Amino acid sequence: MTIREIQITEIHRNPQQPREHFDEGDLKELAESIKRFGLMQPIEVRRMQPVEASVDGEVHAYEIVAGVRRWRAHQIAELAEIKCIVTEDDLTVLERFKRSVAENINRADMTPMEEAKAFRRILDEEDGAEVGAVAKEFGKSTQYVNLRLALLNLTEEVQQHVNSGAIGTQAAVQIAALTPGNQAAVMKKWAKGAFAGDNDLVHFAYALKQQQGQVVAMIMEEMTPEEREERQRDRTKTRSSIDRIEQVLGLLEELAKADPMKLALALEGEVGKRLDQMDRVADAVTKARFNMRQAKAHAEAREIARLNPDAEHESLAAQAKPKTPAEPATKVEAAAPKPKAPAKPQVPAKRKAPAKRASSAAV
Repeated sequence: MTIREIQITEIHRNPQQPREHFDEGDLKELAESIKRFGLMQPIEVRRMQPVEASVDGEVHAYEIVAGVRRWRAHQIAELAEIKCIVTEDDLTVLERFKRSVAENINRADMTPMEEAKAFRRILDEEDGAEVGAVAKEFGKSTQYVNLRLALLNLTEEVQQHVNSGAIGTQAAVQIAALTPGNQAAVMKKWAKGAFAGDNDLVHFAYALKQQQGQVVAMIMEEMTPEEREERQRDRTKTRSSIDRIEQVLGLLEELAKADPMKLALALEGEVGKRLDQMDRVADAVTKARFNMRQAKAHAEAREIARLNPDAEHESLAAQAKPKTPAEPATKVEAAAPKPKAPAKPQVPAKRKAPAKRASSAAV
């Protein structure tokens, strides 16, 4: 294996490589590290045929197989040459793509959307490829790959927030199961800061997913007398049960203020048993609180389900579609006011980036 210095201008990136998004701050840090200590791991390139051209239309001698991030850092550092390993393999375009995916799949810098698109491309272009086999090839579970593929159902707006890290993968998977209109409605609510974090967003999206395909009697006027009576009985019973929790709260607060030494004397011989009893109560409270959070999500999701955002979403899409010369607008259409472009949402503060899964010097 020969390592040689090659001019940066002789190399171009593979336009079909799986990585699309690069953190500029991380690239600058890598560039400073390379200027100070040099490049620890050479990039890998292949010699291009004379007939091949890069994305900018200029013919280059080499194409990157692995190391586009290090190559970009060299450009930022304004270095003229970069250490390279020149491979003489005869891999196909798809085989080189898979190799690049394998290089990046377990690194935090590869976004969930990039993984999803990479898996989709392999499944589409490789003869006989199946999800299970692709998952095994990259050391992932079938469920992992299926969940990534589900992200491709996200609207472009949501995909951008997933790529930036503002929306986590777990929430994104739940949102992906929604119709485009409901996704837009969730994003509108999210942009207003309605969710304390990803966990609340997961609950809300899951609740909306359960409701979006159901026809439910939403208001009392739509219900039969028997249904209204049953609804009222449920309300009375549930509210009464929750009100009684306040009585238990008083007892717990009294116990929390007790002197531990006196408590030990009062419960002599039963402290362990009583602690087990409290643990059961605490476990029940945790489960009940979780259920109440889901109930809150369902209550908020019901408002969106009642408004039928998909109808509005489709209407706006139809109005936004440009008319061809063969289909001139009618007088009525010409007089109709154009829909206003929605205001750009205020994106909540970006979540902290997850811990790196590998050295930032690698790609």
